[in-house]
Amino acid sequence: MAELQFREAIRAAMVEEMERDDRIFLIGEEVAEYNGAYKVSEGMLEQFGAKRIIDTPISENGFAGLGIGAAMNGLRPIVEFMTFNFSFVAIDQIINNAAKIRYMSGGQFKIPIVFRGPNGAAGQLGATHNTSTESIYATVPGLKVVCPSNPNDAKGLLKACIRDENPVVFMESEVMYGLKGEVSDEEDYVLPLGKAHVAREGEDVTIVAHGKMYWTALKVADRLKEDGYGAEVIDPRTIRPFDIDTVVESIKKTNRCVIIDESNPFASISSEIAFQIQERAFDWLDAPIARITAKDVPAPYAKNLIDYYMPQEDDAYEACKRVMYVG
Repeated sequence: MAELQFREAIRAAMVEEMERDDRIFLIGEEVAEYNGAYKVSEGMLEQFGAKRIIDTPISENGFAGLGIGAAMNGLRPIVEFMTFNFSFVAIDQIINNAAKIRYMSGGQFKIPIVFRGPNGAAGQLGATHNTSTESIYATVPGLKVVCPSNPNDAKGLLKACIRDENPVVFMESEVMYGLKGEVSDEEDYVLPLGKAHVAREGEDVTIVAHGKMYWTALKVADRLKEDGYGAEVIDPRTIRPFDIDTVVESIKKTNRCVIIDESNPFASISSEIAFQIQERAFDWLDAPIARITAKDVPAPYAKNLIDYYMPQEDDAYEACKRVMYVG
């Protein structure tokens, strides 16, 4: 195992895959000469050259469409958005073209493309730069949606995404790029898409959380442990396809569930998870499912308000006690 930053783990995945397959290239704003807006692609221009590490104009619709066309013609693009908030400029390309061409062509065209970049809130950036977009893209048949929570998963999952024959939306977190963690040093470390990770086992309540909310879930589990309760923490890793089987098996054991989700509450990831739980595991629930989400407003700018806007550890902790009928 080697300790890497989140950004370094993502870079390692891209470098290893580009060394393995010369059809892969990286395209996006400032990915080359500037080494990436968040230094994710640092050094890659020198290693692979300007034909494979490509700076673009500020035109998400244009370079996303270019990537889709390249994928249709046998290449394997990685398209970086400086933030997934900017992906909305290219949403027609992602939702109407990338997600649907393989289906509409009867399988004649594969679309092996990865759209990646930071997603969700990152502090005082205003409403147009703080959207948690996974619930939007997860509604679209034809797209896979992946949200890693740590450097090890980031590397293993991104390698799987790059090898997939379908379009994948790979969502990182700006505030996690500097996060350090142990990363497997296996020669070819790949994690399967659609398989959740049980990060901590427990008997009293199941907590489901992805992305940076995973770390909030662990803090809540630590607090519950001090109170004498065992929380089982599940990191879905992949939002679509979603591993509901692992969640259901946990709820059959704990009989209670709290979901921590950075999405806005209406039509959120937590909404879908809660529905699937009640459909598959209603008879095992001893309490209503609780969810902790961002507030149902555009993200504010003021520091005290953006802090309040985000899902709160204290609220998640109290929700766990509430579904366990304690405290």
